[in-house]
Amino acid sequence: MNMNQNDHLRATLAKIAEVASAAIEIGEDFENYEHKEGEESEQASQEDTPACVLKSLPKRLLVKAAETARTINPVNAPVFGPLASVAAGLEINEPLRLAVLTAKYWGPKPRTLTISFMESTPADLKTRIISHMNAWTKTGCISFVGTNGTGDIRISREPGGYWSYLGTDVLLIPKNRPTMNLQGFTMRTPESEYKRVVHHETGHTLGFPHEHMRKDLVARIDPAKAYKWFLETYGWDRATVDSQVLTPLDEASLMGTPADQTSIMCYQLPRVITKDGKPITGGTDINQTDYMFAGKIYPKPGYVTAAQEEDWAESEDVEVAV
Repeated sequence: MNMNQNDHLRATLAKIAEVASAAIEIGEDFENYEHKEGEESEQASQEDTPACVLKSLPKRLLVKAAETARTINPVNAPVFGPLASVAAGLEINEPLRLAVLTAKYWGPKPRTLTISFMESTPADLKTRIISHMNAWTKTGCISFVGTNGTGDIRISREPGGYWSYLGTDVLLIPKNRPTMNLQGFTMRTPESEYKRVVHHETGHTLGFPHEHMRKDLVARIDPAKAYKWFLETYGWDRATVDSQVLTPLDEASLMGTPADQTSIMCYQLPRVITKDGKPITGGTDINQTDYMFAGKIYPKPGYVTAAQEEDWAESEDVEVAV
């Protein structure tokens, strides 16, 4: 490997790191976060409310977050795909490379995460939100319970749309700041929105990334059309669209199933931005594939997610010539 190749690879990895933390550039960084006083907090319609933006930590915390994730769950350590071959020539970028490709899963041991709310919230609304968060416990061993103190997961209903930090990253968020935002949710919010939004954001809290950023689905999107549509619909600039829609996840770092456009973790994207003129349907609730994946990552005692063994008479065994 020559020097020019090394320089090119360093630049590529730096770009990956930029994308991984782009949400803080277009969202709210720790240093400038503040609630907007006097703004309306009533539930907006789906069309008026920004799509989910997956929040990322400040760049200075990416390596620390990766170390935390691997300490909590050693399986989070990245499995290198195409980047594995560049390790020897990029010792200086090793921590950054690990950070970019490290998963954020909580680990297979049953765990209860506490939930608190940033604003004064009626008891029945707290119960309803937490109940929907626990929809994932059908197959998964991670559960959620309310607390009167400061929760592991801290929910705000202030303006800012719908968002969450990813998995174990929530542990690095200052205790006076939210880890999830459910703009304007009230008891009047339709049940369908609880399923679509709360289940989705809780999936992020469990460490699940956006399904529409899987390579097979990103390949269907026309970038020029996507830039135009997201600008007109949500006011997103090109950097936001790049980081939230057009940059495919590294498949080697995933422990998932094949790309599923009906997953609750997948955006609903219109046909006007796809190359084939067909929409990416997106998910409106946790589907069977989501539940199977949750059961694989967070196996719940007594729930079988692996294939059942089917036996037959030994005389029926097939002899394979090798």
